[in-house]
Amino acid sequence: MLVGAFALAQPAWALFGNAELTRQTQALQQRADAVDARLGKIEAALQDNRKLLDLLQEVETLKAENARLRGLAEMQQHQLETLGKRQNDLYADLDQRLADLTKAAQPAATADGVAVPAGTPPADASTASRNYETALALFREANYPGAIAGFGSFLKAHPDSELAANAQYWIGYSYYALKDYKTALAQQQKLVATYPGNPKVPDALFNIATNQIALEQTAAARKTLEEIVAKHPGTPAATLAARRLSTLK
Repeated sequence: MLVGAFALAQPAWALFGNAELTRQTQALQQRADAVDARLGKIEAALQDNRKLLDLLQEVETLKAENARLRGLAEMQQHQLETLGKRQNDLYADLDQRLADLTKAAQPAATADGVAVPAGTPPADASTASRNYETALALFREANYPGAIAGFGSFLKAHPDSELAANAQYWIGYSYYALKDYKTALAQQQKLVATYPGNPKVPDALFNIATNQIALEQTAAARKTLEEIVAKHPGTPAATLAARRLSTLK
């Protein structure tokens, strides 16, 4: 039960925050580009008729507004990058605790007739845990290609591990961080199909919806969000899904 609890504590809520901050930053950049275009038209008109002094004043006003908008966009971009780093650290810390709990939950083993203290995992479980922690460290460092390779190797070697669903989730999330939304979508769909009863499924579904939105698959995203609300009530992912549905156009 502890393993499931920590699995649920992970990053469904972060995806919505990142997407919203990215949307705001892009909106500011689009406004700044529109101001630039208008400035070009006004300055061209001034060259044709130097008597339009009121346009000159508007140009100066628009230049000041443009500088303010670009400053806001840069500030939000910095906030987005900082938030992403903090979230990566938080997710990695949570998963590290999950890996530690998995170690502690392993049954006692015996070696040459001598009992091994409870909480000491068998050799294979210990190797699996180390492999998982290595991949997790790469994710913590934002080395997403390395994390993808590490978690992929972990899944090949330990397909039945209690951490397998988590590893599959982090593969999908790493592709999302790399903005490879199509592959990220496929990886999260693989999690749902392979581990349908796992506590990571609601988070994976929310990640699926986020990638569908990024791919402009709005109808599919709405269906996925509705599925989360209907089939996984009371989860953090369901709360975020309901909120996202209210703003999805």
